[in-house]
Amino acid sequence: MRFLAIGECMAELAPAETPGAFRLGFAGDTFNTAWYLARLRPDAFVAFCSAVGTDPISDKMTAFMAAAGIDTTHLRQVPDRTVGLYLISLDNGERSFSYWRGQSAARGLADDPAALDAALAGADLIYVSGITLAILSAPARRTLLDALARARGAGQIIAFDPNLRPRLWADRDEMTRTIMQGAAASDIVLPSFEDEAVHFGDADPIATTARYAAAGAKTVIVKNGASDVTYLDSGIIDTVTVAPLAQIIDTTAAGDSFNAVIFAGLGGETPLADTIARACRLAGQVVQAKGALVPVNPADCTP
Repeated sequence: MRFLAIGECMAELAPAETPGAFRLGFAGDTFNTAWYLARLRPDAFVAFCSAVGTDPISDKMTAFMAAAGIDTTHLRQVPDRTVGLYLISLDNGERSFSYWRGQSAARGLADDPAALDAALAGADLIYVSGITLAILSAPARRTLLDALARARGAGQIIAFDPNLRPRLWADRDEMTRTIMQGAAASDIVLPSFEDEAVHFGDADPIATTARYAAAGAKTVIVKNGASDVTYLDSGIIDTVTVAPLAQIIDTTAAGDSFNAVIFAGLGGETPLADTIARACRLAGQVVQAKGALVPVNPADCTP
């Protein structure tokens, strides 16, 4: 499998064990999924498409990606730019974020259409998120959506996590309209019900699956925290029960790691319901540690 994630990787300040202290890492929704996938499927070619600056922290981020086994061929360098930064705050396991991303080079990841097409060429599975779309200018967003539509038309699989973040959008209408455009270009959609209920008014996860299926998605997997995962595949709707956890320390990257297991299982013989159950187990490991990228046991969840 040749996998390409498109999006923004940022410098992460996550709470350390010492109260009031933070540790520096690198993370971002689509990148997190690539990082976990590289561990689950060492036989896969995993690449990341974005942009970074030409400063030392951009170089450090690029080296971190390469050391993680992620190809950085399509990580463009943009002069006079740097990487975004976010800080995680925790309250009983639930996280909130403070962002500094005004000078982020990733905001221009789709400014070069030829470079974008070169990145997409040859990938079997291409993954983007609502955050990927949100950080772009309107023309660049259109460039990316058109490129994804062409790739899907050529037989490449497009996966999309809506990852609704209202603060990144001008208004709710722009967000919901663009999210549905992203879904319309995708084969697989991986929404989170809590966000979908708030911003789209979905009454239940089945309504979420129906809306994204109507947009053109073939497979819709609705994450729902500790509640059942509802999925639609090949016209069939079913659920997978999530095992309860004794404790939750940090929910950062729970959905990103979940998505990685789903992608790891594509094309194999494992039934989708079993792959979803394994995805829940990996997410359960991730939320019991601090930060987005944590050591996990792939043996428990690799299809």
